[in-house]
Amino acid sequence: MDAQAMHIANGIVNGPVSALFAIVAMIGLAFCVLRARQDLDERLAPVAGLVAAFIFAVQMLNFPVLPGVSGHLLGGALAAMLVGPWVGALCVATVLVVQCLLFADGGLTALGLNITNMALFGTAAAYLFIVVLMRVLPKTVAGAAATAFVASVVSVVVASQGFVLQYALGGTTDLSLGTIAATMAGSHLLIGVGEGLIAATTVATVARVRPDIVFALRKFRTAPVPTLAGRAA
Repeated sequence: MDAQAMHIANGIVNGPVSALFAIVAMIGLAFCVLRARQDLDERLAPVAGLVAAFIFAVQMLNFPVLPGVSGHLLGGALAAMLVGPWVGALCVATVLVVQCLLFADGGLTALGLNITNMALFGTAAAYLFIVVLMRVLPKTVAGAAATAFVASVVSVVVASQGFVLQYALGGTTDLSLGTIAATMAGSHLLIGVGEGLIAATTVATVARVRPDIVFALRKFRTAPVPTLAGRAA
């Protein structure tokens, strides 16, 4: 198993399971397209492009987690915070397709697996926590940053366990499922913390300047969010 990145390579999961999750990915993305039409407007569309570009950039950076193990950021929680779950999932999926086709980052036959884990599972888990936290935390810059941090950690760990599920269904090596689950959870918990810090900083920066373009604040706040750092904290 390739422990150098979150992307799954060709041959790690067998053909039938890979095909099954390709169908899951297509159905999930089609649903996201239908729902995204309700959110996309002149304000959100350019932000979505910037979010996809940012995710593409940070996913190209691998960093060491444990001896012999490295990983990269996913971006699902950040995308859900800034542009919502439906557009956010499409942003992550677009990045994964470009990386696969142009940079061979992740196997072509595993594209459905990777999209399911990172674009669908990861973004969905992140948004579930965003919904809960934004209802109980202050609708301020600090509250949005804290939400982005927690959602990022959860998103990365859930995405990693998506691979564990896929491997359990159709893994092609003799590695222990328990070992894989523990290794993926432990290493990606650390990755999630790193991603959470970046997501929290990014969301806080955007919210201080333009709170009106942060999807989570627009959706869940009940009063205008101050734009000055001192008043928003």
